[in-house]
Amino acid sequence: MAYGVLVVAVILATVSRLRFPIIINLVHSALGSRQVFWRRIFLNSCMLAAIVMPLFMVDPDPDLRVAMVAVDICAVPILSLGNLQIPAALVRVILAILRLKPKGYDGHGETTNLVPSLQIFYGMVLAQGLLYVVAAMVEFLFSSITRRSLVRHGGFTGQWGVESVDLYYEYAFSKYMKGGLFAPERISLSDFAIDSLNSDLSKNQLYGVWMMHIFLQRHPTREQLLEKLNTSAQTMARLISMLDWTSRDEHPTIRLYAAKVLAELAKSLRVVIVPGAMQLVSTLLDTDGKPERGHPLLDADDDQDPFVDTTVKQEKRQDATGHHQGKTQETLGDTDRLLETPNRSTRTNAQTSILRCWWKISAYWSIPKEQPLTDNDLLPALGMSIVYNLVGCDQNNLLEIDRVTDLIPKITGFTSFRSAIMNSESQQKVLLKSSLKVLQRLTRIEGEIGITLRYKISKHPFLFRNLAKILGDSSSNQELRKLVAGILRNLAIDRDTRQEIGQMQMLITMLMKAFLDSSRSFSSNVDCLLPKVAGQALVMLSSENPHNCFVMLKEPDFINKLKNMILIHDDKYIYVAVSLLRNMCLHAQPELTESDLKELSHTLGEVLERIMDAEGAELEILIGLSSQICKLIPEEFSQELEHGQIKRRFIKRLVDTLNANMNPSSHCPGIRRVVLEQSIYMMEYNSHYANCFNEYQMMDALSIVELMPSRAENYMVFLGDTGFMECNTPLSALADRAKELMGRQWLQGINSAN
Repeated sequence: MAYGVLVVAVILATVSRLRFPIIINLVHSALGSRQVFWRRIFLNSCMLAAIVMPLFMVDPDPDLRVAMVAVDICAVPILSLGNLQIPAALVRVILAILRLKPKGYDGHGETTNLVPSLQIFYGMVLAQGLLYVVAAMVEFLFSSITRRSLVRHGGFTGQWGVESVDLYYEYAFSKYMKGGLFAPERISLSDFAIDSLNSDLSKNQLYGVWMMHIFLQRHPTREQLLEKLNTSAQTMARLISMLDWTSRDEHPTIRLYAAKVLAELAKSLRVVIVPGAMQLVSTLLDTDGKPERGHPLLDADDDQDPFVDTTVKQEKRQDATGHHQGKTQETLGDTDRLLETPNRSTRTNAQTSILRCWWKISAYWSIPKEQPLTDNDLLPALGMSIVYNLVGCDQNNLLEIDRVTDLIPKITGFTSFRSAIMNSESQQKVLLKSSLKVLQRLTRIEGEIGITLRYKISKHPFLFRNLAKILGDSSSNQELRKLVAGILRNLAIDRDTRQEIGQMQMLITMLMKAFLDSSRSFSSNVDCLLPKVAGQALVMLSSENPHNCFVMLKEPDFINKLKNMILIHDDKYIYVAVSLLRNMCLHAQPELTESDLKELSHTLGEVLERIMDAEGAELEILIGLSSQICKLIPEEFSQELEHGQIKRRFIKRLVDTLNANMNPSSHCPGIRRVVLEQSIYMMEYNSHYANCFNEYQMMDALSIVELMPSRAENYMVFLGDTGFMECNTPLSALADRAKELMGRQWLQGINSAN
């Protein structure tokens, strides 16, 4: 009776391993995520008891002992292989051997042929059983080889890879058996992963989403999987819904791998097809289990819901976060160890060759180790990666991001350089970098939705302070600082935000330090980009903002340093330096000293020379500076034109530029404006320049400007189709002023002739 109880227990545990849905659900509900561990302990204990029990039986029946040994023999392949064919075949063989010599028949009368018939019958059963045993062994041998090969070539790793392939074999076998003649010729792994994801069993869902993650890392399988997922709205909805599986204790890693898969799929995903998707993505950023401290004048003790125990909720949130990370690390631990060959100087060549061959065989047969999780696999980092990829995919995704009211504040909150959310400093830096990358991409959005997103981001009460800490912290790497500079550059395109940033002078000071360090040597491309992006941010902050220009001029020898950047012929920074000089001349003229004006005159030769060859936005920037130099120090400007013998060539270049840009673009919307300003300042200083302009039909070009004004030319910068930094003086007014100066000189010429 005790042995019968053990047999029943082993059979139940084995059936649960054979993945019968009803048994699996019962085992899962009873044991949870520890079912594999406890099942192994349970089966080993039962097998040990079954093997030891016959040794202590007193005067056992021989047939009973044989039956118990047979059951033990059958249980070994069942437990080791999970295969019922071999024990069934062994039962056939044993029964046939026991009955091959029938007893109780004399072979006379009507039973004359019974004995030979039974011998033939049991002989056939014996042969059939032996064939089953051989077939099962051959199938196991070749199946093991092909399964190991599929694990390695499919990119699978660890014990999960082995179990996933085993599940795939069972899945394909059942498909072929059910389909018969109509079964599909090929059953791909991607189809199996999708069906497993849509299964009701959490274990199948785990393997399905894990296999999708593996497939998305390899180009051939990635394209195949993306093609199938794009046509399966049900699978996408199930995958997105997994982001909210925070209370499932069976497999906490399902949510993690669902986030990793969606981070890849987000590059080509339109979340509008799955209602509520962005709300679920936002839940990935909820990791802080600490209770929020309230204000003593705003919070009351009775404000909380009396039916909700907040302490229990907080404990659950903390336990869910810690349990998830711990389980993931435990589940993804090392599962296999490669054999190591000791190095011995006394080995012979034959021994070395044998050991080398054995190492190659063992290496091929072994399963690659599962890569452990890194700090980049934190759920908040994955959530921000999803948002980052969604931003660059589809314009409608931006509308969905804007509708989630708490998403942007959560992302902006991770800019805190010393956050209490994560324990390790490396995790804090990963989350910090992720948030900065998302914010930089969000602040570059074009159109009305971009204006809305930039406004939401800039209104975060701690954003600029956090960014200032990152720029000023010596432990921050260059990439983080570049991201901060890019965010400030993008936000400074708005006038009110420029003014708000200028009130925190530390931001401007740190940006200037990063920009003026451009003369030093850099070890990477990121280090080279930091000064350029910091300079671009300074250009935006100094545009139409005298206060910010005054702050920048407090830097010792600032104009001289900008001049040196222009004269060293470095295209990476020259246009940034030129733009900064123009803004200083335009908005901070009273603060410029004589030495500053002298430094400006030294840049004039280089600027005029580049004007002759530049095109597009670069030409607009250069002419913008030359026009301001002409306005501030017209004598030096005129002398440079005369001494360099480029006056007529320069004037012809201005007229040709005006004629070539009658249809302004968003790339350089103000090029006709700066040409007109340059022409006006030259003619205001010396009326004889008007004669040179008349020689090149400047009047005809001005007439076209008056007839075809463009609203786009009223702005200095465009982001998409939206213009920023509107100019006060209309373009037509500048054209009228230029025509007035040229007409005045023409009348003076007529009067002189008379």
